[in-house]
Amino acid sequence: MIQIQNYIGGQLQAPLSGRYLDNLDPATGLVYAQIPDSENEDVEMAVKATREAFSGWSNTPAETRCQLMLRIADAIDARLDILSEMESVDNGKPKKLASVVDIPRAASNFRFFATAALQFASESHAMENSAINYTLRQPVGVVGCISPWNLPLYLFTWKIAPALAAGNCVIAKPSEVTPMTAYALSQLCIDCGLPPGVLNIVHGTGPHCGAAIVKHPEIKAISFTGSTRAGKEIAAVAAPMFKKISLELGGKNANIIFADCDFDKMLKTTLNSSFSNQGEICLCGSRILVERPLYERFKQAFIAETKKLKVGDPLQSDTRIGAIVSKQHYDKILYHIQLAKEEGGTILLGGNPVNPGGRCAKGWFIEPTIIEGLQQHCRTNQEEIFGPVVTIEPFDTEEEAVRMANSNSYGLSLSVWTSNLNRAHQVSAQVNSGIIWVNCWLLRDLRTPFGGMKTSGVGREGGNEAMRFFTEAKNVCINLK
Repeated sequence: MIQIQNYIGGQLQAPLSGRYLDNLDPATGLVYAQIPDSENEDVEMAVKATREAFSGWSNTPAETRCQLMLRIADAIDARLDILSEMESVDNGKPKKLASVVDIPRAASNFRFFATAALQFASESHAMENSAINYTLRQPVGVVGCISPWNLPLYLFTWKIAPALAAGNCVIAKPSEVTPMTAYALSQLCIDCGLPPGVLNIVHGTGPHCGAAIVKHPEIKAISFTGSTRAGKEIAAVAAPMFKKISLELGGKNANIIFADCDFDKMLKTTLNSSFSNQGEICLCGSRILVERPLYERFKQAFIAETKKLKVGDPLQSDTRIGAIVSKQHYDKILYHIQLAKEEGGTILLGGNPVNPGGRCAKGWFIEPTIIEGLQQHCRTNQEEIFGPVVTIEPFDTEEEAVRMANSNSYGLSLSVWTSNLNRAHQVSAQVNSGIIWVNCWLLRDLRTPFGGMKTSGVGREGGNEAMRFFTEAKNVCINLK
């Protein structure tokens, strides 16, 4: 059995307490690894390592930082197959999905921000002949990066890479549910020659390890992706300490489908946006709103295509729906499906546990589920389920569609399907979402800012927004007279 170790000060080491947590394979329900149950003492050791490393790393030329990060990106690419299988076993997602999305995008994160470090510029303002003002951007110092379980390496590197590129040292905590690829990254960083203490990866639970990172006075910024509940707790601790915080939280995203859309393209993409990664993506469209003239055609076609999705062993190449990440989350999803029935919803398809048999006979699998007939303000349409569950409802007017889309407290993403360009602009301006896709989904440009509105979070990541978050700005004014 694999026993994962922390990565602190450039070395792999056991937790100081000697305590470990079981790590389970969602597809089999069996323990296959143990992870450190790290606490304050381990975080304190990581802070000490960053304290020793910060001066050297922050003064390392940007070109050198870039070369090191590109080396890590190449190492991730070189281990694509191994990392994809590792993430599939850890998370329950189909290995094929990990190999075409998660792992390549993790490498892209390092590659993009490595080169961004060379282009990151400051501003200057001339006051005619009297003075010159310029902005000096310097690394914050030590930052804490806490990532979720649904896209383990992709979102982990999404936080780490810009922080390192800007010259910071990092203490990062992956989810205790999916730690394996973060552990693999530790070894890659050692192999690639990343200086000791620049990146530290400490494993453990949120209440123990995560809380220690958030409250530590020498950790000056916190980047967190996870639940809105956890985000509120982090903000309550970090705000009085005047830490910089970036919180990318929950989503309950709508797809607004107009009758004039490209039907075939819309149907294929909506299928992906509903059920990719078992619906365990914060950007999944879990509320599908369809213009009434198209509604019946869409419903029948959507049900027919969803029936074709194979639920089963994540390691098989034809599997489209893998295992739910944990027993606790599996129970939560089934609870919400039952709740939808109690709220008056009709299960058009799915809604049941699945037993694929074989090695997966004791795993946690749920059929892709389509529900109709719910009111917008019921719990099923208000709460983030984060599973292979979608609701579908018709609308009559553009105004009604916007009102329905804006009817809950989240505002992370939204998709609009229409061939009317004016309508696309009008709807995009009126919906309360941080990112809006028109006739597409999950088409990401790392140069653009990313984040949510309302209870979907605060702050923006991506491109210069991420680099600015991980730096402090000083204004310098030079008198020319």
